[in-house]
Amino acid sequence: MKHKNIFVACDTSNLSEIKKIIKQTQTNKLKVIPKFGLQFFFSKNGRKFLENFKNDFWLDLKINDIPQTALSAVDSLKDLKKCKYITVHTNGGLQMLKAIKKKTKSINKNLKVLGVTILTSLNNKSLKEIGHTKSVEQLVLKQAGLIKKSGCDGIVCSAHEAKMVRKKFKKLFIVTPGIRLPGDSTNDQSRIMTPNDAFKNKVSGIVMGRSLIKGNIKNNIQRLIDHLNK
Repeated sequence: MKHKNIFVACDTSNLSEIKKIIKQTQTNKLKVIPKFGLQFFFSKNGRKFLENFKNDFWLDLKINDIPQTALSAVDSLKDLKKCKYITVHTNGGLQMLKAIKKKTKSINKNLKVLGVTILTSLNNKSLKEIGHTKSVEQLVLKQAGLIKKSGCDGIVCSAHEAKMVRKKFKKLFIVTPGIRLPGDSTNDQSRIMTPNDAFKNKVSGIVMGRSLIKGNIKNNIQRLIDHLNK
């Protein structure tokens, strides 16, 4: 089970809560890597905390801008030596994706760039409201091709599209958010799945937030371990 990539979404700006999540999700039965998003990164103590963080982490910023601005944003992160994963949004286009991947090679050779596709809070109805004429699956597959062409390391999509993406892009690193333990609330996610079902769809890693950090974290971790052992 140690080979499975489990990422815990540290979705709070409270530093003591962050430290609690990190400490209580650590177990010798499972490797759990913290994922820090906009809420913590933009908080008063967030950026400073990550400068001194000693373990691998994922910085989920979903960078999406014109290439030069995106490059400057990535360059400003070069002091975060333990940042192993960073997210960019495929909406930024091929040139932005290529530029960011090239920049990361020069500032941190261990930094992997993951392209975010359609957010798991969206569904086909949501896409129509935005103005898209393609379905979620069609758009994700199109964006996966863009990520592959850009040279980026992986893709973030829901577990529902992962099987389809894996079939076409066999070596792509695929990470899926929207993961819930059986019986847990869906909250604001539209396309969710259990950890075991996600791994059956050939994902490389899963992101878990509320199912792990709400309530008793240690109990939740044990629930996850028991679930993965089934």
